[in-house]
Amino acid sequence: MVFRIYVEKKDGLDHGAKALKNDLTELLGIKGIKELRMYNRYDVENISKELFENSVKTVFSEPQTDNTYTQCPEGDVVFAVEYLPGQFDARAASAAECIQIISKGDRPDVRTATVYVIN
Repeated sequence: MVFRIYVEKKDGLDHGAKALKNDLTELLGIKGIKELRMYNRYDVENISKELFENSVKTVFSEPQTDNTYTQCPEGDVVFAVEYLPGQFDARAASAAECIQIISKGDRPDVRTATVYVIN
């Protein structure tokens, strides 16, 4: 089974999203953007539900700075960017290694993407 989680920086800590919105409006002249949000999406296979739920707050997010969601965020434009098969994904490799250390078992399969939501 594949488990999926979306992680977003809390308001005030989402500097990357604010900087990208500013670049799009100021440098490219796209004036109609009211809000831009960025999420890190994690897809995890070959682990138990209990281990995944534990990993949400210890591996995939920091509860003090991040919000987590189980459903895909909605917006006027939603798209995701992910690594191609064969490309090295440092975020996914790090998450898989952390889960392996926590579980003291086999390394799970982890894939990541950055999801952009534009209104």
